[in-house]
Amino acid sequence: MRTRLLALAAALPLLAGAPAAVAAVAGPAAPTMAASVPCGTRATAPSYKHVIWIWMENHSYNTIIGSSQAPYINSLATECGLATNYHNVSHPSLPNYVSATSGLGYSAIAKFDGDCNPVPGCVTSAASIFGQGETWKAYEESMPSNCDKTNSGEYAVRHNPPPYFTKLRGCATFDVPYPKLASDLSAGRLPAFSFITPNLIDDMHDGTVADGDKWLAANLPTILNSPEYTGGSTAVFITWDEGERGTATKCATNKTDVGCHVATIVVSPSTKAGTRSATLFNHYSLLGTAEQLLGLPALGRAAAFPTMTSAFNL
Repeated sequence: MRTRLLALAAALPLLAGAPAAVAAVAGPAAPTMAASVPCGTRATAPSYKHVIWIWMENHSYNTIIGSSQAPYINSLATECGLATNYHNVSHPSLPNYVSATSGLGYSAIAKFDGDCNPVPGCVTSAASIFGQGETWKAYEESMPSNCDKTNSGEYAVRHNPPPYFTKLRGCATFDVPYPKLASDLSAGRLPAFSFITPNLIDDMHDGTVADGDKWLAANLPTILNSPEYTGGSTAVFITWDEGERGTATKCATNKTDVGCHVATIVVSPSTKAGTRSATLFNHYSLLGTAEQLLGLPALGRAAAFPTMTSAFNL
């Protein structure tokens, strides 16, 4: 398996049309994936009961797909599904986190353009996917205490959306430090919707692409080897909050600005290995997809864009 993944990682820059400078950078050897290939094990999509989002930071599509610094991520893109025309909504970080979980449009998320903390008042009364009636948890790496509303060390509250929704009940209970994920998986308590944020190093914001790749290689198998995933009830989405080195601020449908184009990987038992979709998707599509899988109504702009369910056999 390791030899095959190394060959795939080496070939990906050419297949993806990545810049030569990206392809030429030396990187670590590709880590071993889960015991078996995680995708394409079921021909027919099951009734998914769990949706997990993992959000990384500040890298455009062409700095991730084909990069030798991201062998594990690229192995997932090969062994599972990849949205090749996926877009963030805006810049900087916080407007993306808020819009992706609420469906709010450009005018409503403008107040978050400063990446402000929720205290004293950088908040919204809008509904969010965290409060649509399903069970949920946000698992935040390096967060000192539940629903922490201030930055601390490598924890950034702007990457943790629940504290920004004033009408959301249960933040103090369900917005928890990341180690709770392992215990919830082992105890069979995975909620219907999970939002996972690595810390500032591991999400690539302050760390490198290699740092984020190593974190995913070390942490994602815990999910993929869990009964919730192997039993066919869980779909996982890995995305980036925003791209980099662009100039546009309205990105949801911008197909030309490099800073609007990010990678999104779909990992599910029913997604055939090697699936690619060039359909224009964005963070609103991701919201609508999660809501559709969990039987929830579409919030705001999530109703205006196609979901990813058909493209990735979910």
